[in-house]
Amino acid sequence: MGELSEVEQAMLRFESQYWRLAGAKERAIRETFDVTSTEYYLHLARLIDRPEAMAAHPMTVKKLLNERDSRARSRARRQRVDVNR
Repeated sequence: MGELSEVEQAMLRFESQYWRLAGAKERAIRETFDVTSTEYYLHLARLIDRPEAMAAHPMTVKKLLNERDSRARSRARRQRVDVNR
């Protein structure tokens, strides 16, 4: 795929920040990247699967991959509970 674009680099730097206030991150996404939160997170999901992203920002990418895996496990547990009812 090649190198990361400036926007992709900026997204990974953005993700390394800590957000305390609800809604602040979504507002910052709109202001910084001029996209909806949904568009941003879809692009980010594809981005963190790229080896270039891991090479450029390993701690941030690992954190995001772990969060995604955790959400997937939670969804799977909820689905099993719903099926067993």
